[in-house]
Amino acid sequence: MKKLVITSATVVGKTQPLTADDLARACGAEVEWVAQLVEVGIVNASGGRPAEWRFYSVDLQRALDARRLEHNFGAGLDAVALILDLSQEVRRLKAQLRALGGSDH
Repeated sequence: MKKLVITSATVVGKTQPLTADDLARACGAEVEWVAQLVEVGIVNASGGRPAEWRFYSVDLQRALDARRLEHNFGAGLDAVALILDLSQEVRRLKAQLRALGGSDH
């Protein structure tokens, strides 16, 4: 017997941002979790109230990374925010080194 798998995709971009509900669903979480991500600065919500919040692809990636760190390592959201910020800074510094002709260690 063959197994039927249905996959759907949503394009996320400047003209098609995600709502808080969309972001929560994409991460297998609740909207309250998304509000916590906004509170600790993991994602940036554009818009006033939570019902008006809009998120973009960078927010989706950070939210998915946050979910993974929470599940895999049991990290709290404050620690997750720090880990993600430090990882982003390391990537930025490595790119800067490459641009200057340095080593990629």
